[in-house]
Formats: sequence, C-alpha cells, structure tokens
Amino acid sequence: MRISSLALASAASLLALSACATTQGSGPAASASAAPAAPAPAPADIAPSIDTMKRLVQALSSDAFEGRAPGTPGEEKTLALLSDEFGKLGLKPGNRGSWFQDVPLVEITAKNVSPLTFTGGKGKVSAAYGPEMVVGTYRVTPKVDIKDSPVVFVGYGINAPEKGWNDYAGLDVKGKTVIILVNDPDYENPTLDGPFNGRAMTYYGRWTYKFEEAARQGAAAAIIVHDTVPAAYGWNVVQSSWTGSQQVADNPNGNMDQASAVGWIQKDKAAALLKSGGLDLIALTAAAKQPGFKAVPLKGVKASLSFENALRKHMSKNVVALLPGKTRPDEYVLYTGHWDHLGHCEKAPDGDDICNGAVDNATGTAALVALAEANVKAGPTDRSQIFVAVTGEESGLLGSQYYGEHPVFPLGKTVGGVNMDALSMAGPAHNVIVVGKGKSDLDAYLDRALTAQGRVATMEPTPEKGFYYRSDHFSLAKQGVPMLYFEGGDDLVTGGKAAGEAAAKDYEEHRYHGPKDEYDPAWDWTGVAADLKLYYTVGRDLANTADWPNWKEGDEFRGIRDKSRAAAQ
Repeated sequence: MRISSLALASAASLLALSACATTQGSGPAASASAAPAAPAPAPADIAPSIDTMKRLVQALSSDAFEGRAPGTPGEEKTLALLSDEFGKLGLKPGNRGSWFQDVPLVEITAKNVSPLTFTGGKGKVSAAYGPEMVVGTYRVTPKVDIKDSPVVFVGYGINAPEKGWNDYAGLDVKGKTVIILVNDPDYENPTLDGPFNGRAMTYYGRWTYKFEEAARQGAAAAIIVHDTVPAAYGWNVVQSSWTGSQQVADNPNGNMDQASAVGWIQKDKAAALLKSGGLDLIALTAAAKQPGFKAVPLKGVKASLSFENALRKHMSKNVVALLPGKTRPDEYVLYTGHWDHLGHCEKAPDGDDICNGAVDNATGTAALVALAEANVKAGPTDRSQIFVAVTGEESGLLGSQYYGEHPVFPLGKTVGGVNMDALSMAGPAHNVIVVGKGKSDLDAYLDRALTAQGRVATMEPTPEKGFYYRSDHFSLAKQGVPMLYFEGGDDLVTGGKAAGEAAAKDYEEHRYHGPKDEYDPAWDWTGVAADLKLYYTVGRDLANTADWPNWKEGDEFRGIRDKSRAAAQ
C-alpha cells in the first residue's frame, strides 16, 4: 500500500471517466446494475487455510526475501515461491502457458542529492535531503540539474474544468518550480459536501495527480508541502518511501514529458521559504481553499537542486494463475494482491534496513494462494477464476496498471473481482470497512456474506485519506471492471472502536512502510480468518452467478464498463 513513491497515473484518464459518468448505457450492459440474484451458496464447510497463510506470510516477509523489491533477488524468490504454490494446487499458468506477465520498469536510484536551496528572497532557505525534503524523478535520465528556477505557490495545484477550478489559470510555469498543498481545498469539511466531496479525498487531492498536472503545465519541479493530517501519514513514511531506489514505468519516451524533479518538503521549511518571499503559509493556505484563487509567484526567489541517477531497466513480473470454469470458462472473476514491497529502506534505530512488508502485503499475497487452495478443494465454479499477484504497487500501482492496460483476459469478459492489501491483525471485528462503499453492485455480494457472519459493512471513517486511489483495485476500476476492496473492521470484538483506532494508529506510526513490519508469531489470526471467508464467499458467488455486476448509475466508471461489456457481447 504505497504512500509516497514515484508513479505514473493518468489524471486525463480520470477526467475522461468522469465525463463517461453521464453517459447512459443501453442493452444488456445498461441493465446490469439491477440487484443481483442470489447465486448458489459457497460451500459452508470450506474455509481458506490459516496454516497456509502463516507459512507463506512468514516466508515472504523473511529477511531472505529482502523486502521483495522489484528487480531484485527478492523478486526472483517471490516469483518462484508463488508459481510453485499455484502449480502444486493444480492451477494453470494464466498467461498463454506462462505463470508470468512481463511488466517493463526502470529502477532509478538518486545519488549525490544536493540540498534544495532557495535564494533571492529575504534570506537563503536550504532543505536537506531526507529529514527536510525528498526528491526524485520520473525521467529516465542520468542527471537532474535545476538552477535558478523561479518559484510559484500554486495552492492545491488543481485544474478541474468540470468544477470551474484552475489553480494554474493565466499562469505560465514552464521551467519554474511549483509549491503545492496536499489533498483537496475542502478536506477540512466535516461532511461530504463541497466542490471536491468535502472530507472525502478526490483524485485531485492525491499527490500523483498533482505531479501529473504540474508536468502538463510544463513545470521544471513540483514540490508538495507535507502536512500530516491532509497527507494522512507522517514524514517518517514519506522519508522511508522516497529515499532509496524507485521504480517507474519504462515508457518509450523515457518519461521526458514529466517534470524534471518531483518531491516533498517539510511544512516548516515551506513556511520559511514563503516567508523569505514576503508571504505567509497559513494565510496562503486559507486563500487557496477559496474558488478563484490565483497562484502567487515568490518575487525574486529561485530554486536550485541537482542529483545523479543510477538507471537500471528490468522486466518485473505479475504472477497470473488460472482456475478454469466448468460451464462458462470464458467469463472471469479476478483476485488481486501486490507481492512487492520496499526492499532495503531507511534504517531503524537498531540498524535494521529491510522493509519486510509482512502485513503490507505478504498477507494479501498469501491470501491469493489460500483462496486458490480453498476453491480447488470446493471444486470448479461455472466461471473461471484468475489469481494475479501484481508488481510495483508500492511504486504507484504499476503492475496492476499494466495489467489493466494489457489484460491477459478480456476486461469486457471479466465479471468483477476483489483486491486484498494489508489484512488486519487487530483481531476479530463486528464490521469491515468498505473502501468505495456504494459505488458498485458488488456491495450486495459482500452484504450477503457479512450477514452469514453476523457482521456489517461500514463506510470509511477517514475518507480524507484517499484510500480508494492507493491500491490495485483502482487500476482495474479505471478500466471499468467492478472491484471490491475492504479493510479489516475498526469495531473490534474486544475493545470496540477505541481498540480498533488504537491498533490502526500503532501500525501506521511504528511499522507501516518501515523495517518493523515483520512477521509476529503472536498475531491473532481470527479476524483474518473471518475476512478471508468473506473474500472466498464473494469470489465464489461471483464465479457461479450468471449476473454481470456494474457500477451504480452516475458513477465515474459506469460509462467505460458499459462500453466494454457492449463490445464483448
């Protein structure tokens, strides 16, 4: 579950999807959002094996796998383990006789990073790499050298024509350095009302979008001001995620259409920078929340930064396993989870520099195998089931994005699916948290499975954190495939919501994206067992029904789904 790394997503695609939301489908695709009929129930006596989960999580998160970074020996070991496990279960290699789908990536490792310096104001401001700023590039280039780039504060860095909002209006930032606020202008609203959905983050609030828009505007450098609350994570997460090797998509143009440098700066350093230009960060932040905000150049202030890049092109891989259906094998149900993590990262105080990624996401990877195992035991379903362990999630959903753009199985014939990322070890809960609740017909499948467990689905308690855009379901959703993503519940059987919130906070502050996300023999697996049963039941029901679930009318992904289904008829 990547928080702060280099990514190449397409905001233009998102806007196109938004435009599609007003398009009404016709024929079979248009009627697909009717309430789904109840399928044959999943075998009640079959449950995904927790022993399998324990064995695989312990192996995948061991130091021997070195944090499972793409393009490393850790990847090789992960691919070998997963293909062996799927093979032993009797699944078939899913990609034309191969277990793997090639995903072309470039590993970029910044070296000799200079401080980010701002001169020409009332005083020189310098931010040190690591503790005060982080920086990198999408560009496949051996060196980045930015000298005396004019600095402009562009508020939230949003250009949303359909909302009548453009922070770049009347502004030429070609060759300039833009300073950007994280999240949306209305993120502090206590409700979901506002031009950008109030408290719920939109894609315009994601740091990935902000870098994309800055590149479209021609900026030389794009620097986001880190603020813990609207960013949804502390500087420790930014620093551990951005220092060290980064992965980017290996595009034909070498990503030269992107900004030369992208990164983050600590809030106090940003305040000092603006003060050097005679401006106040608090006042400018308040102004940036208002419609009609105009970007503010920092008169006379220039930014300089340089670093070298070690470049290594390599072919990472998604793992694709197929469990053929018995009556409609050309219709597919998809299970996804990312196998990768950060590899070697910022050292812990004890010197440990391996980000093992036990919870994130050895748990989701192991769940793919455990679910495949349970389905093999239960016997084939009517539709085929696909289990895809994707690469590059921690670098911006690169593996799932590649699958979405180069699907092994036709997306118009893919019924829907579930995504698993960082299963909760907090213990059993009365609920699950659905990320994107109310967006698709898949909610009805989950509700049936929850009812059988005496549990309920609840909305995200922190929609401002933008989780919908932070895991691999989003890559498939952008292509129209209904995907269900839920997290372990926060209303724990022991301790209620207070205990759930405490457990989530403890993980985020002490283990998330750090060297201490390690396997713990003392973990309580009962909550995971209940959640895995939900994934099993939902997936199996989808694989046995004749229905084609869709996004709800008006959802931004509905139009593209209708088109893909119509083309598949």
